[in-house]
Amino acid sequence: MATNSTVDAITLFVEDTQRSKEFYGRVFGRTPIYEDESSVAFRLENLVLNILCLPAAHELIEPRPAALATDGSNFQLTVGVDDVDGACAQLREQGIELLNGPVDRPWGIRTAAFADPDGHAWELAREIEAPA
Repeated sequence: MATNSTVDAITLFVEDTQRSKEFYGRVFGRTPIYEDESSVAFRLENLVLNILCLPAAHELIEPRPAALATDGSNFQLTVGVDDVDGACAQLREQGIELLNGPVDRPWGIRTAAFADPDGHAWELAREIEAPA
């Protein structure tokens, strides 16, 4: 692959773009950088999070089908945060339930997970500081 190795955009296939727009606006405290009848996009630091309705998703990945939330998660997106516990408290204040955590993982990361309305799994993570 003769390109840079950065991820520029992630596209999530959703059932209701307006519901996801409201959810991600709350979670990340951002306003969309683009929006049309089938998609909404947010800038998250170094990448674009694109939310695309299922019917429009099919043309991007055909002949493969776009999966529904009822099919379960087959990936997780991780966001680095300064304070996992504080970020979890903010999510709870916004009415967002955690899937798990916060928990210290054996590989030296404190994590917690939540899902969006379409079942996409997100993880909050921070490296555990070594004792002095």
